[in-house]
Amino acid sequence: MSGASGPASGNDGGCPPKAPSSQGRPAKAPSSQGRPAKAPSSQGRPSKALSSRARTRLAAGTLLTPFFALFTVAMIVPVAYALWLSLFTEKQSGLGFDGPRTVFDGLGNYAAALGDQAFREGFWVLLGYCAFYIPLMGGGAIVLALLLDTALARARRFFQLALFLPHAIPGLIAALIWIYLYTPQLSPVVAAMEAGGIGFDFFSSEGTLPSIVNIALWEWLGYNVVIFYAALQAVDRSLLEAATVDGAGNWRIAFSIKLPLIRSSLVMVLLFTIIGSLQLFTEPLILSRGSGSAVTSTWTPNMYAYSAAFERNDYGLAAAASVLIALVAAVLSFAVTRFTNRKEARP
Repeated sequence: MSGASGPASGNDGGCPPKAPSSQGRPAKAPSSQGRPAKAPSSQGRPSKALSSRARTRLAAGTLLTPFFALFTVAMIVPVAYALWLSLFTEKQSGLGFDGPRTVFDGLGNYAAALGDQAFREGFWVLLGYCAFYIPLMGGGAIVLALLLDTALARARRFFQLALFLPHAIPGLIAALIWIYLYTPQLSPVVAAMEAGGIGFDFFSSEGTLPSIVNIALWEWLGYNVVIFYAALQAVDRSLLEAATVDGAGNWRIAFSIKLPLIRSSLVMVLLFTIIGSLQLFTEPLILSRGSGSAVTSTWTPNMYAYSAAFERNDYGLAAAASVLIALVAAVLSFAVTRFTNRKEARP
C-alpha cells in the first residue's frame, strides 16, 4: 500500500537523504578532548623573566661583594673597634704591682677629651686654618680654572700638568721640601727675602699657620683646578655663544652662566676641603720637627689623638678623640649639604 511507504514516497523519487554527521563518520573531538592545547605564551614568560632577573642580581652581587668586603674590613670594623675602645681605660690596681688593667669607663674618655684644654684649642686652630685656607683654595682654583677655560688660553695641557704635578707628590715629601725652603740657614727663598729686606720667621707662632696653609695650597690647588676645569668643559657652548651674541662680557659669562652651571662641583670641592681641613695632620707634624717651631704635639685634634695613643699610650682617650673629630666632620658635612640643597631648591 502506498500509505505504508509514506516517507520514501515523499522524496519525489530522488536520492535518499544524507545521514547527519553524527550518524556518519564521527566528528573531530574538540581540541580540549584531543591533544592538549598549548598554554598561552604569557604563562611561559614569567619563568624566563625570573631567571633573567636572578642572573642580573647574581652578577650585581658578584661585582659588589669585593667592594662591600673591603668597605667592611677597612671602614666598618675600624670604626666599630674605635667606638668599643673608647669605652674602656687602663687603671692601676692596688699599689701598682699588678700592672694596669682595662676597665669599662663609659663616656669617661669623651669627658676627658672635651675637658682637656689642648684638645679644645686644637679646634680653634682648625677654625683659623679654615678661615685662611678655604677662601684661598676655592677662589684660586676657580680663577685658574676659568682662565684655562677661556678662548685666549694657550698651552692648556702644560698648565694643567704643571698645576696638578704637586698633588702627585706625597704630603710627607711635600712637607719635607717646604721645611727645607723655610729653614733660614738652608733656604734660597729665605736668603732672597732677607736680601730684599723682608724678614719672616716661618716657624714662629705668627708664621706657623701661614706656612702650613701655603703647603696645603701647593699640594691641593691643582687638584681642584682640574675638577673645576673638567666641569667647565661640560658646559654647553651654545649657551656661551648666545650670551656673547647678546653682548655679555667675559666676567658676566663667568659669574652668571659658568659658575651657576658647575654648582655641584663647587659644593663637592667645598665639602671635601672642609673634611680634609679637619684631618690636618701630616704637615704640622713634620713642621713641628723644625728648629724652633711653635707647633706642639697637640696643635690639631688629630695630633692630639696621635699623641695620646703613641706618646702616652692612652688608646681609649685617643679613640674617643678620633670619634669626636669624626662627629664634627659629619655634622659639618650635613650642614653644608643641607644648606646647598636649600639654595638649589629656591626658584
